[in-house]
Amino acid sequence: MNHAYIYQSTIGPIHIKTDEHSILSVLLTNEICNDNHDKTPLIEECINQLEGYFNGKRKHFDLPLNPIGTEFQQKVWQALQQIPYGETRSYKEVAHMVGNVKASRAIGMANNKNPLHIIVPCHRVVGSDGTLVGYAGGLDKKRWLLEHENKHR
Repeated sequence: MNHAYIYQSTIGPIHIKTDEHSILSVLLTNEICNDNHDKTPLIEECINQLEGYFNGKRKHFDLPLNPIGTEFQQKVWQALQQIPYGETRSYKEVAHMVGNVKASRAIGMANNKNPLHIIVPCHRVVGSDGTLVGYAGGLDKKRWLLEHENKHR
């Protein structure tokens, strides 16, 4: 059985979806929900860790994750978790991390499909010249997240 909850965070609503044992998705959204009755202990722990992140006290997440994606997407999402807090990598650098130097465009597509915003830090991936490009939550939120991490390094 899946559970869902919309957490009103510092940067806007975050839709959290879980199964009985793991986090399936954490997505920045524009949804507003006044009827949140599905706050399980796992969702509560996810919210606690997100609040620690937003308060500048948490730099790593320790949650059971189970994002749904292809083998390549899973590999990219694992690589993203290796990018240190407060740092960025280009799409080309992430392609090197996954062992496919010509996969920059595919890295971008995998980033776009990342169902675990913030927790799997796709916001730390930038263009080769350091510019902020592409973020499912919006470039304003990507900028905020990167500035927040730089402030709390």
